[in-house]
Amino acid sequence: METDLWTEKHRPRTLREIVGQEAVVRRLVRFVETKSVPHCLFAGPPGTAKTTAAMALARDLFGEWFDRNFMELNASDERGIDVVRNQIKNFARAVPAGGAPFKILVLDEADHLTADAQHALRRTMEAFASSCRMILICNYSSRIIPPIQSRCAVFKFTRLSDDEIASRLRYIAGQEGLKIDDAAIGAILYIAEGDMRASINLLQAVSSVGRDVTEQDVYAVAGRADPRKVTQMLEMAVGGSFGRVLELLHSILYGEGISATDLVRQLHRAILRYDTTERLRMQMLEMTAETEFRITEGANGELQITTLLSQFGGLMR
Repeated sequence: METDLWTEKHRPRTLREIVGQEAVVRRLVRFVETKSVPHCLFAGPPGTAKTTAAMALARDLFGEWFDRNFMELNASDERGIDVVRNQIKNFARAVPAGGAPFKILVLDEADHLTADAQHALRRTMEAFASSCRMILICNYSSRIIPPIQSRCAVFKFTRLSDDEIASRLRYIAGQEGLKIDDAAIGAILYIAEGDMRASINLLQAVSSVGRDVTEQDVYAVAGRADPRKVTQMLEMAVGGSFGRVLELLHSILYGEGISATDLVRQLHRAILRYDTTERLRMQMLEMTAETEFRITEGANGELQITTLLSQFGGLMR
C-alpha cells in the first residue's frame, strides 16, 4: 500500500538513527561491533521501532550484502508448522553470502505462531544457530513459549515520548513540504498514543487533504472527536445539564460521524484527567467499562452512552 511505502521511506536506516530506545540501541550496536548476534526477542507495544531496529541491525552488519543475508516473515500470515518446516528451515540452512558470519531471519508478530509451530521453531533455532540468527518480534512476550524465550536475548521496547514523536513528525513534514502547527501535532499525538507508525500513517492520510495540516483535519481523518468536546460533554453531564449533553452527543455521533465505541474510549481518557475525587473517578471508570462492553456486544451505542452520561449526573446528587 502507499501508506506502507511512505512509512518505509521515512524509516531510520541505521541503528544510530533510532531515537527513544537508547538502552536497546546501545546493546544492538555492541552486537554489530563484535559481529556476534544471539537469537533475539524484541517485545513491546506496536509502533515502537522493533522491526526498524531489526532491519537497521542487519543493514549495519551486512552492508551491501543485506538483501542476500536478511529475510523477514510475518507470522500472522503464516501461523502454522509448515512455515517453520519449509520457508524458515530452507533459509536457515543456506550458507551466508559475502563472507557474513551468519544470516538474520526476522519473524514479525511471532506471538501469532501456534504452539506446535513454536516448538518446531525451537528445534530449528538450535540446529542452524551457526548459520542463522533469528529475531522474533512480538507485542506480548508472554505468548512465546518459555523454551524459546530462554534461547533469546530479550529486548523490551517502550512507548515513545510525545517529544520524540513530535520531533520526527516535524522532520517528515519538512521533507514532504507540509505545513503543520503545534495544535495539529498535538492532535496526532493524542490519537497515536505513543505509536510512531500510527503517527506517520495519520500524517500521510491528512496530507492528502491539503499541504496545510490542521487540527480539525486530523480529527476528521482519524474519525475521532475533538477531546475538548468530549471533556465539555463530561462536565455538562456531571453538572446536570442533560439537555445540552444530548445536543452535543448527537452532534458528535451523527454530525461528525464518530463511532460509539471510539467515543466511549475517549470518555475513558477524559475521566482519567477529570478533576474530581478518587471515589467518583473509580465509579465513573467502572460505569464506562460496562458501557463499552455492552456496545462491543452489540447494544445500541447512542442508548448506552446516553445512559452512561445520565448516570454521571446521578453520582453528584
